[in-house]
Amino acid sequence: MAKPKTQFVCQNCGTVHTRWAGKCDGCGEWNTIVEEDPMGGIGGGPSRAPKKGRPVALTTLSGETEEAPRIRSGISELDRVTGGGFVRGSAVLVGGDPGIGKSTLLMQAAAALSRRGHRVIYVSGEEAVAQVRLRAQRLGAADTEVLLAAETNVEDILATLAEGKRPDLVIIDSIQTLWSDTADSAPGTVTQVRTGVQAMIRFAKQTGAAMVLVGHVTKEGQIAGPRVVEHMVDAVLYFEGDRGHHYRILRTVKNRFGPTDEIGVFEMSDIGLREVTNPSELFLGERNAKSPGAAVFAGMEGTRPVLVEVQALVAPTSLGTPRRAVVGWDSSRLAMILAVLEAHCGVRLGQHDVYLNVAGGYRITEPAADIAVASALVSSLAGTALPSDCVYFGEISLSGAVRPVSQTAQRLKEAEKLGFAGALLPASSAELPKSSSSRWTEIEDLPDLVSRIAGSAARLAKPQEDD
Repeated sequence: MAKPKTQFVCQNCGTVHTRWAGKCDGCGEWNTIVEEDPMGGIGGGPSRAPKKGRPVALTTLSGETEEAPRIRSGISELDRVTGGGFVRGSAVLVGGDPGIGKSTLLMQAAAALSRRGHRVIYVSGEEAVAQVRLRAQRLGAADTEVLLAAETNVEDILATLAEGKRPDLVIIDSIQTLWSDTADSAPGTVTQVRTGVQAMIRFAKQTGAAMVLVGHVTKEGQIAGPRVVEHMVDAVLYFEGDRGHHYRILRTVKNRFGPTDEIGVFEMSDIGLREVTNPSELFLGERNAKSPGAAVFAGMEGTRPVLVEVQALVAPTSLGTPRRAVVGWDSSRLAMILAVLEAHCGVRLGQHDVYLNVAGGYRITEPAADIAVASALVSSLAGTALPSDCVYFGEISLSGAVRPVSQTAQRLKEAEKLGFAGALLPASSAELPKSSSSRWTEIEDLPDLVSRIAGSAARLAKPQEDD
């Protein structure tokens, strides 16, 4: 009798090893390799001889196409992120930190769809039925026809979904709790997660039901489990936010049926999540216009313009190595801006601590925030406040030149709508609105920006010296 073979799989990245090791060669993590049965689950050997394949019909790229049918939830921010609603037969993966509000959002979406006459099934693998009912009562969703189940076995869930009328939406909370009889490993392992996700996606494609899967995240903020799961699903959404703030951001990082990098903004309250139709007013609500080191950045999230305040504090230090603290932005990008300021503008920050914060806990990912960050840094160092009715955007290169960014017109229209009369933007920017009452200041390089801020500080300080 042949000795059964075993393999060792990393639970973080899915790399297969021939023997156990303390450190994974694929991702470099420690103590993540677990012994698994290679004959169970995905990747296992066939139980019988494979049958001969049949040829499929080939076609051309030209031809009529149909728009994917969608299920609108009525929650405008959620529909914006998904590209207009849930697509029938699609699989959506939602990830986020524990306690951020994933279950709350999906319960509200399930209730909204149920009120529109759709058949919704909510399967909870982490909470009992009584716990889910308590949340539904708090959110005002207990009066809807949402069907509820508390189960973790994949085969039992599929048998339940196959009974009766086809569901329009199925919510699985969460995929890390699922386990299948075909995989000989513990729930939450790479094999079990892949097996469960593949079974749910197969059901969605065969029946046309929209499938929403909730995934846990690691300490780095990535969805736990193998990255192949993100490739299997049709859309990946991240639910972000800081527990110290009352708002949450639903961000699209992958969508086969809509645009990526879209965001939906929600505000957490006692009765659930409330939509924020104008996030710029939320991020600028507590702004102090007379404070040095504050600049308003006109950014873009997908097709939505967002105005957010960038705050900088430059203070002398007695330490040998000055501090560089960043919240809401890339620390490597800040180091580059500091180096360009010192090399091309003569702004010496080697003996100063630098603290940078994006107001409201919002996180900026686009390089167009370089001008706003540089303006806030120089303003804090000079001790003078920037104009309160001006927005800033533009990318800074290593040579000190200011490069244009895309979607300039949308940024300026959003700023004008919120009462900002001026904008500091790169020279030769395209797509400028022709009919506008705003005044624009175009700059070609970073020394020009520093000289403008320094000149403003000198003009403010001159009357004080005359007195």
